[in-house]
Amino acid sequence: QVQLVESGGGLVQAGDSLRLSCAASGRTLSSYGVGWFRQVPGKEREFVAANRWRGGNTYYADSAKGRFTITRDNSKNTVYLQMNSLKPEDTAVYYCAAGNFISSTYKRRESYYYWGQGTQVTVSS
Repeated sequence: QVQLVESGGGLVQAGDSLRLSCAASGRTLSSYGVGWFRQVPGKEREFVAANRWRGGNTYYADSAKGRFTITRDNSKNTVYLQMNSLKPEDTAVYYCAAGNFISSTYKRRESYYYWGQGTQVTVSS
């Protein structure tokens, strides 16, 4: 079992930056692919970014490319999502997740076995 706890969300203005953290316990994250998703009320949870296990390929949603960066620190068993140039449309609850996926399945929620509780990001205009 892996327990995931997100932190770092908050209220920022458009153009600001935030770094979300996802701390894992129970098992090492280096054995899993990791991802970030986000969800707004009334909409499906959508893929944001992912990194394959052992720091392999990294994937981003089109909305995140060039602005967001997913990294992991295996020594801290933690995954990060650096978000720059934030926009009001980035407002959502952000979730980290861990699982196993390949290049054709990284966007699928069913590829991820473990989920955090989410952290709210609000970007004002």
